Amino acid sequence: MTDDRQQGFDTLQIHAGASPDPATGARQTPIYQTTAYVFRDSDHAAALFNLQEVGYIYSRLTNPTVSALADRICALEGGAGAVCCSSGHAAQIMALFPLMGPGCNIVASTRLYGGTITQFSQTIKRFGWSCTFVDTDDLDAVKSAIDENTRAVFCESIANPGGYITDIPALAAIADDAGVPLIVDNTSATPYLCNPISLGATLVVHSTTKYLTGNGTVTGGAIVDSGKFDWSASDKFPSLSQPEPAYHGLAFHPALGPMAFTFHSIAVGLRDLGMTMNPQGAHYTLMGIETLSLRMRKHVANAQKVAEWLENDPRIDSVTYPGLPSSPYHDRIEKICPKGAGALFTFAVKGGYDACVKLVDSLELFSHVANLGDARSLIIHSASTTHRQLSPEQQEAAGAAPNMVRVSIGIEEAEDIIADLDQALAKATA
Repeated sequence: MTDDRQQGFDTLQIHAGASPDPATGARQTPIYQTTAYVFRDSDHAAALFNLQEVGYIYSRLTNPTVSALADRICALEGGAGAVCCSSGHAAQIMALFPLMGPGCNIVASTRLYGGTITQFSQTIKRFGWSCTFVDTDDLDAVKSAIDENTRAVFCESIANPGGYITDIPALAAIADDAGVPLIVDNTSATPYLCNPISLGATLVVHSTTKYLTGNGTVTGGAIVDSGKFDWSASDKFPSLSQPEPAYHGLAFHPALGPMAFTFHSIAVGLRDLGMTMNPQGAHYTLMGIETLSLRMRKHVANAQKVAEWLENDPRIDSVTYPGLPSSPYHDRIEKICPKGAGALFTFAVKGGYDACVKLVDSLELFSHVANLGDARSLIIHSASTTHRQLSPEQQEAAGAAPNMVRVSIGIEEAEDIIADLDQALAKATA
């Protein structure tokens, strides 16, 4: 464009990060299926390795197809820079890697995906890190949990599995006062429904596997940096504020400013952790994002209809969808997710655990999978699968009680989705 006007979301989801291939004129971003890149000469190679020039060295670090995807997600989230990696779980570790050290901790919401709770409660202990879980609706508890060794606050914009909407500005204010970043997992909302950076988040992470790709074909993750956090304001983040021995004493934040976190994640994170996204996966996600807003509008419309039908069905005890006026999170939609409350929620079936299992086994249109954000409607009984490794107390806190099933409502005809639930409920509660 020839002016400074910000392009709209529907335009950015198609054009951001992409341009016709300079070699062939190909309109779609090519899959650059290559391991390495030829240097112009020895000086060029040295400049790339010294971070004096931006370019391509080796596809563990950067790849043109993956870079196009990172730029597109960054534009949609309104960030300064972004990095793509192999999965959503990889994105979480990548986000924490520059911030943490032995003895450091994070404060995280109790309402998280079960795999994230396990990663934070068990796996990160092997790095010498720890996590304190708190109910992020209790702001005083969040403040009390932060101590001198806390390096981040972590939450989900729309929590998996219950669909609960998090008060991001309130958490951002607490994190700012403590001098630590707020990290928001925006997977369930997508940048179409929620923009965490505009609400005060420092970092945004995604499992691109879900709604961004939208077709259940590839795994991937992304980290977007707002570029607004002052990593040099204290001595809490030496990886970003102090000289890096592997780059001849380069101090990332003093030298690179708003791009410090992004460059560190590539030059150190991807270099040493190797959590690389493959270019074919990036290509699928680029194509998926082109229709993100169209799909999300249908996802939300369908979820609203299905949730309303379920809430009025006598075979159902409760429904957690925030789009319902009965939800305690309904009032947060306008501020946090003004375009809709997403398509992920849970409902409690009369008859408990056994009825939930029978419901899942009786559905025909729904797919019983450990995934969400597909164009298809998906269902899972979280307590026996994704949250099985948690204690009963943790399951309850996460919204994955034994009498609950999680649904990810797809973009089929809403009437067909409801009809499938109706016939399955008849069998499950007979």
